[in-house]
Amino acid sequence: MAEKLKKHIKVLIIALVLLVLFLAGVFVYNYFTVKHIYVDGNIHYSEEQIEEIVMKDAPVRSSIWLFLKYRNREIRDIPFIETMSVSIESRDTVRVKVYEKSLAGYVVYLGKYMYFDRDGVVVEASDRKIEGIPEIAGLKFDHVILYETLPVENTGVFPEILSMTQLLAKYSLTADKLSFNENYDLDVYFGNVHVLLGGDNNINEKVMALTGILPRLEGKTGTLDLADYKEGNTVTFKSG
Repeated sequence: MAEKLKKHIKVLIIALVLLVLFLAGVFVYNYFTVKHIYVDGNIHYSEEQIEEIVMKDAPVRSSIWLFLKYRNREIRDIPFIETMSVSIESRDTVRVKVYEKSLAGYVVYLGKYMYFDRDGVVVEASDRKIEGIPEIAGLKFDHVILYETLPVENTGVFPEILSMTQLLAKYSLTADKLSFNENYDLDVYFGNVHVLLGGDNNINEKVMALTGILPRLEGKTGTLDLADYKEGNTVTFKSG
């Protein structure tokens, strides 16, 4: 009889332990479920895409799981992203800080978009074309190696590219393509509008003038000649 009672007590204890574990699991699941994920620093990825990356392989949407996974660890090896850090702000809130790679432009090579930074170092090879990053045409090179500088004849083009992209950004202009001719004069393309900028003389005035000219050329195709532009001059636009 005593032996039978011991067995019942043992079963009861096991059942109670399992019940406690179950209730603890339910509590943890409900109390620590992530409801808010805030993302800072993202440009080329949406908040939804960043959230999907962070929650990848998660068995449950739990801040405890995220804390254990990303404690003292950053996310790397994501295209166009240098690194991402994940911090737990509260039981149901997570913040993701995104540090994206600095992209100045891209060249097309062997069917790939080869993105490079302000120093001309190729940082990414992708099948994906990113809006807002201009194609750089007119550069001469015979090979491209990831994480090395584009082997162009004139490395002085890289500061010029950076200067131009910063100048365009200053006036809220986004070019589709920057193109160097044989004299390394720069042309800029906005959709079907080809803008001749010539040398770098009066370049700030030329770009500033574009803010007023481009809206009037929307939907048109042709060449806008600003090579010899000075403030107050008449500009010419040749259709076709």
